[in-house]
Formats: sequence, structure tokens, C-alpha cells
Amino acid sequence: MAPLARFLPYQLSIASNAVSGRIAQEYRARWGLSVPEWRVMALLGDFGTITQRDLTRLSLMDKVAVNRACKVLEDRGLVERTPNAQDGRSHLLDLTASGREMHGQIMPLAREMERRICAGFSDAELDTFRAMLDRLHRQSEIVDADDIVSDNFGIE
Repeated sequence: MAPLARFLPYQLSIASNAVSGRIAQEYRARWGLSVPEWRVMALLGDFGTITQRDLTRLSLMDKVAVNRACKVLEDRGLVERTPNAQDGRSHLLDLTASGREMHGQIMPLAREMERRICAGFSDAELDTFRAMLDRLHRQSEIVDADDIVSDNFGIE
């Protein structure tokens, strides 16, 4: 097996793209949504009214991609933007009634696709996998790139 194929970040990226891409085919065909647009809608569905900065932080997407997705969703009448009384420089975003209706249609489809994709795994395996992904995410947030101080990245 080639070294890249055993490199965990590569494996995670490939698996994530494959799973997300498969589910995205469905909501792109049925509702005309891109992956970033659906991620914004899903986050607003989970968190309710939040700022674009919150969307960027929660999704780990590039702020330009989030901005573009918010603009498209707003133009389609799926998301509404209101002034943020707490911070005059930002706006709050939330799903409109149409956005909530679409979100309510997409989530069951996404869950069913997840169920089919994960059909070969037991509930215990999925629980373990989710816990490991959560730990990996938390660990990646605390690893400090400044610890890599030499041009050889600490390899002697």
C-alpha cells in the first residue's frame, strides 16, 4: 500500500468526500443545493439564529465559501439576515419558513443515506467510530504548530 493511502488525514479526507459527495448528489438533484449551502442550512437548523462568523467557526469552511453560500440561500429565500443588536458590524442569519421546510425534508433523506452507507457497521462500531472522530477533532485543536520548530519538522 502506498504511503499516502496509509496517511490518516488523507484517508479521512477521501472517506469524508465520498460520503458527503454521495449524500450531496441527492440534495443537489432534488433541491439544487451545493455542499456548502446545505452545511449552512444544517447548522442553522441545529443552532438557530447565529452569525456568519459562527457558521464559519462551526463548519470549518472557508469564510468566502460560507459567505457565498449564505448569499445564495438568502437570494433563494431560504435564509434571512437581520441586524445584530449585540454587534452593529455583523448580521444574524436564520432559516426562513421555506428554509425550515426544506431542512425538514432534507434531514430524513440525509439520515437514510447515512443509515445505508453505514449499514455494514454495528451500533457499537459506529458509537466507537464517532467517539474516535470526536477525540481526533479535539486533539487536532490542541496540537500547536509552533511546536514544529525546525525545517525538518522534528525529524532527526
